Amino acid sequence: MSETEPAPVHTQVLDGLALANEIRAELAETIAQLVAAGSRAPCLAVVLVGDDPASRSYIKGKKRACARIGMDSTEHLLPESTPQDKLLGLIADLNADDGIDGILVQLPLPKHISAAAVAEAVDPAKDADALHPTTSGRLLAGTAELISCTPLGIMAVLDHYSVPLEGARAVVIGRSNIVGKPIALLLQQRNATVTVCHSRTRDLAGVCREADILVAAVGRPRMVKADWVRPGAAVIDVGVTEVDGKLVGDVDFDAVLGRASLLTPSRRGIGPMTITMLLRNTLLAYRNRKAL
Repeated sequence: MSETEPAPVHTQVLDGLALANEIRAELAETIAQLVAAGSRAPCLAVVLVGDDPASRSYIKGKKRACARIGMDSTEHLLPESTPQDKLLGLIADLNADDGIDGILVQLPLPKHISAAAVAEAVDPAKDADALHPTTSGRLLAGTAELISCTPLGIMAVLDHYSVPLEGARAVVIGRSNIVGKPIALLLQQRNATVTVCHSRTRDLAGVCREADILVAAVGRPRMVKADWVRPGAAVIDVGVTEVDGKLVGDVDFDAVLGRASLLTPSRRGIGPMTITMLLRNTLLAYRNRKAL
């Protein structure tokens, strides 16, 4: 080992699937109690436009997750050629259906459909994916109950593994409305000092090296190298990209082992937590609507 090379760090690989299963067991118990008391089960409506294989796989996973905790779900599978006004009409029907508590429109959408228009069409009270502008505004104000699923899952992982947030330097790579912006707000609300990076950030690797907590959410496989990570940092990898038939994250996992103190894998990492928080949001929306 050279004089400039840092000493190896013991890396704890964070098991998001195990934590997700713990939380789902708690959700299942709550739902069972509500049903035993005479209430119906909560219901999530999932809408998919097109036939993207990855999206279909996600939909199946969400349906299985609902069933396993006693939550009902409905699927609405529309052809890719579906006009935007027809999709908005379906969302209006789901908004008006008292038997539906949460609505998720699977992304990405075909190019001829405005994702912003779809997000605005969903009733904020049923916004299980927390993408409506009203929901986003409440997050900005610190008053949101329904919170974007992936960022909420990241926070649950950090808390479960007792990662210190107050006063920590956090760096988020990515500024999407789905992950980057909301996780930056959530970390800031917990008194971390947050830097949001993007494609035009100067000396991105240098900025990342300053982080106690590094969140990578850009969808560029193995972009974050070992020398981007400060020894002992907690590294959260959100990205999932298929490379040569294998799913890999935004972080070069093998290289960062021995550098980060905490590291999420591309599998059994944040993905299971995202689905779990979708279930959590649907149950919360149900209880809020029914005053339970």
